[in-house]
Amino acid sequence: MSTDADDTRPASTTAGPGADDDGAHSRRVARAARRGRSRRRLRNRLLQGGVLVGVLALWWLITAIKLVDPLYLPSPQAVLGAFIDANRCLVIDEGTGRTVCGVQNYYLWEHLVASLQRIGVGVALAAICGILLGALMSMWEPANTALAPYLNFLRALPPLGYIGLIIVWVGIGDMSKYLLLFLAAFPPIVIATIDGVRGVREDYISAARSMGAGPPEIARFVVLPAATASILSGVRLAIGFAWTTVVAAELNNGIPGIGGLAYISGTRLNTDLTIACIIVIGLVAVALDGCIRWIGGRLAPWYGKV
Repeated sequence: MSTDADDTRPASTTAGPGADDDGAHSRRVARAARRGRSRRRLRNRLLQGGVLVGVLALWWLITAIKLVDPLYLPSPQAVLGAFIDANRCLVIDEGTGRTVCGVQNYYLWEHLVASLQRIGVGVALAAICGILLGALMSMWEPANTALAPYLNFLRALPPLGYIGLIIVWVGIGDMSKYLLLFLAAFPPIVIATIDGVRGVREDYISAARSMGAGPPEIARFVVLPAATASILSGVRLAIGFAWTTVVAAELNNGIPGIGGLAYISGTRLNTDLTIACIIVIGLVAVALDGCIRWIGGRLAPWYGKV
């Protein structure tokens, strides 16, 4: 008994240092990988910041030497001033003390919120209808055969091509804007859903069936998780299409709305405010895209890793 105990003790003691060494090595590798990712992110941020500074410097130089008429290209200071004035109240008559707040009776941020609300309604309806129709077309071939040509036809149409018809149908109120944004966001969501559902591996479905899963369980626990990444990519594209359509949607009775404000300020040769609106539209588009990518990373963390 004592011999057996003596034989087992050295084995356990010799295995301990080796395991500790492996764990320490793994931790060193993980730390090195984190440092490498941090350095890459820092380099990327510095590169992006350098390009931004260079563009702003070139813009300032062109306007400072008056290479371009300020009516066509105002200075960065003028654009910043227009942005600030559009978000505060200004006294326009010293004698009576009359003040005007924002532009077109709304602050610029209120114009932005109104456009985001329209985008939200249009894209939400497109997501609900698009996912349902895409799932139907992917699982039932007659529906795909019947509807695919019309889906491609709608996808190819530019929004400005049918905005007049939509106004005739539903008027110039918010309903026309919701419908236009819905039509812009609907096709990419349907196509992404079809690709996602059809891209589910057959062995996953077979494995679920072998364990007794029925169609509802397969759809919920196999097909939907596997297609989530593709669906979110479609929603990401749809939001981009809808956001680029917001100016067209707000050409008529688009106040409040950031697209309508950009259009009206442009027609009135208020170039500094027009450029401020364009910059806001672009920054919000980048922020929305980043939010969708973040949500996609949380809902489908396995995408691209398996």
